[in-house]
Amino acid sequence: MPRSLLARTFLLLALLVLLSTAGWLSLLRHIDIEPRARESANMATSAVNLIRASLFAAAPDKRPGLFAEFSSREGIRLLPAEPQDEILAMPDSRFQALLSEAIVAQLGPATRIAIEVNGEPGFWVSFRLNERDDDEFWLVLPREKVKRSLASRWLSWAALAVGLALLVAWLIASMISRPLKAMAGSAQAVGRGQIPEPLPEDGAEEIRALASAFNAMASDLARHEQDRSEVLAGISHDLRTPLTRLRLEAEMSVSDEAARQSIVADIEQMEAVISQFMDYARTESGEMPVPTDLAALLSTIGERQLAIGRPLEIDLDGVSTAILRPKAISRAVGNLLDNAWKYGGGAVLLRALAVDHEIHIEIVDHGPGIPAHETESMKRPFTRLESARTNATGTGLGLAIVDRIARLHNGRLELLVNQPTGLLARLIIESG
Repeated sequence: MPRSLLARTFLLLALLVLLSTAGWLSLLRHIDIEPRARESANMATSAVNLIRASLFAAAPDKRPGLFAEFSSREGIRLLPAEPQDEILAMPDSRFQALLSEAIVAQLGPATRIAIEVNGEPGFWVSFRLNERDDDEFWLVLPREKVKRSLASRWLSWAALAVGLALLVAWLIASMISRPLKAMAGSAQAVGRGQIPEPLPEDGAEEIRALASAFNAMASDLARHEQDRSEVLAGISHDLRTPLTRLRLEAEMSVSDEAARQSIVADIEQMEAVISQFMDYARTESGEMPVPTDLAALLSTIGERQLAIGRPLEIDLDGVSTAILRPKAISRAVGNLLDNAWKYGGGAVLLRALAVDHEIHIEIVDHGPGIPAHETESMKRPFTRLESARTNATGTGLGLAIVDRIARLHNGRLELLVNQPTGLLARLIIESG
C-alpha cells in the first residue's frame, strides 16, 4: 500500500470504480446474450428464406448466376452439401447454444450449423429447398455476422465513465488529504517550538471542527509558552538585583579572603544559573532567519573562546552562507563549547560541514562521554547526568536549549560517542 493518505484513498476509490465498471460490463454482457443470439438467428433464417424463395422462383439454368449475384452483392455464398464434408460444430457456449436453438426452431430439425466446413471458416447453415428435396445446400455467411462482442459504443462510454470517476476520486482524495497535510505541517511547527499560521476552518464539518480544535490548541500552547518565558525572565531579572547587592556586600564587608572568594563564587554560580534560565526563556525570542556567513559566525565564536583562554581547533572549510538565526546558533554553539570545556577535558574541536541539504556543526571533546542509553534523556530540561559528567554543578538546561534551537531550524541534536573517548555533539540544521 502507498504510504500517503492521498494515494491510499485514491487507490481504494479507483479500485472501487474499476470493480464497479467491470461488474457493470459483465452484467451487460450477460443480459445482452439472448437478444444478440435472437438477432443473429433472425438474420440467418431471413437470408435462408430469401435465398430459398429466390431459388424456387428462378429457372434451374439461372441458379448459378443467382449464386454468383448473392456472393458478389451480399457476401453470401451458396455451396452444395456433400456427404464427405468435414464439419466443425458451433462452440459450446450459452450464446452459441441460444443461436443454434433459435435457427433450428425456425428452419427445422434437419438444419445443421457449423463454424467451419472442410477447413474453411464462416457461419455455415444448411437447408433444403423443400422437405422432399434430397439436395442440401450450405449457406455461408461472414463469421462476423454472429460474432458476439460488446458494441464499441458501450466500451467508449465505459472508458469515459471510468475516466470521469477516477478524476472525481482524485478530487475527493485531495479534499480529504489536503487539510490533514496542512495540519501535519502545523503540528510539526508546534513540535519545533514555532507558532504556526492558523489553519483555514472550512470544508466538511468534521474537518472544520478538527481545524478549529487544532487552532485553539496551538493558541493555548503559544500563550502558555509566552507566560512561561515571561515568568522565567521576570524571576531571573528580579534575582539579579539582590545578587548584585550581595556581591558588593561581600567585597566590602567580608574581611576573610577565602570566605569572600567562596561567597563570590557562589554568587557567580547563581548568576550563571540565572543566565541559563534567561537563555531558555528567550530561545525563540522572535528572531527571524537571515542569510548568514556561518564560517564567519563560528570564527567569531572561536575568537571569543580564545580570548577567555580556551584555544580551539577549528575546521570550517565545508560551509559558507546559510539562512539561520545567528543569535540562536551562537547561543547553541556556546552552550556546547561550555559543556565540552567543563566536562570534556583536553583539546576541543569545532568543525562544520555541509551534508546534502543540511549543515552539521560538531563539537568534539575527549572526556568520559555520555552513555548511549542516556543521550536522549540529556536533552530534556533540568536533566543532569549522575555519573562521569556531573563533577560541576549546573541547571541541566544547556542541552535542552541547544535541542530547542536545533528544532527551531528544522534540525536535531545528536550526542554521539567520539572514538576512542569523548563526546561528539552534532548540531544539525537545514541549509536553506
